[in-house]
Amino acid sequence: MSKLEVEKWNTERDGPLNETSMRNKLESQGYSCIKYTFFAGTDFPDHTHSVSKKDSIVCGKFRFAMYGKEVILQPGDMIEVPAGVLHNASVVGSDPVVFFDATK
Repeated sequence: MSKLEVEKWNTERDGPLNETSMRNKLESQGYSCIKYTFFAGTDFPDHTHSVSKKDSIVCGKFRFAMYGKEVILQPGDMIEVPAGVLHNASVVGSDPVVFFDATK
C-alpha cells in the first residue's frame, strides 16, 4: 500500500496563494490545469482515472480518501493521484471549493 501524502503551499517560495499563483506553480511543474468550482454537497464516490493527476485546492475544504486513509485538504494543499488508484472525495462544509485538476 502506498502513502497518502499532502504537499503544502509554501508562501515563502510560492508567494501568496490565489488562482493565478496555483496555476503558475502547477504549470511550472509541467502540468496542464483545469479549474473547477465544487459547491456544498458535491460528492465523488469511489472512482479511478486513466491518467495520473495532481489535485490542488485554492479555497474551501475537500475531504479526500485514498489507500484506506482520509484527509481534509485545505487551501494550498495538493495531492498526487496515480492512474488506476481507487479514491473518493467530497466538499466539506458550506463554502465552495476552488480546485485545479492538473495532468501531464
